[in-house]
Amino acid sequence: MAPARILCIDDEKEIIDLIRLILARKGYEVAGATSGDEGLAKARSWKPDLVLLDLMMPDMDGWEVFHRIRADESLAEIPVIVVTARAQSIDRVLGLHVARVNDYISKPFTPQDLIESVERVLARKAAGGETAK
Repeated sequence: MAPARILCIDDEKEIIDLIRLILARKGYEVAGATSGDEGLAKARSWKPDLVLLDLMMPDMDGWEVFHRIRADESLAEIPVIVVTARAQSIDRVLGLHVARVNDYISKPFTPQDLIESVERVLARKAAGGETAK
């Protein structure tokens, strides 16, 4: 079975490198994009199994990227985990219950937090769980 493909969209290359390091040790294939436009283009061409998405990016914020993913028929079923420094409970509620992202991780996160979230969301997807829309 091929490793799950995970696209990390974050304007901080160091965060992408950290996530790649953590998830590669668990056998995942990780690609990075440092802007919303680059992330959307890479998602269309690479067809990841999961997207890790930062909210605070300079060119196009993460919510705009998320809405464009959900609006694109070829990407709409890809689960999205928000990985952000916006850790207030209202941001989490908006993300999980209003926008309906698949999970929400606050920075700074532990490697275990990241791995558990990724595994939980991918297991739900494999079991035919509903992708948030």
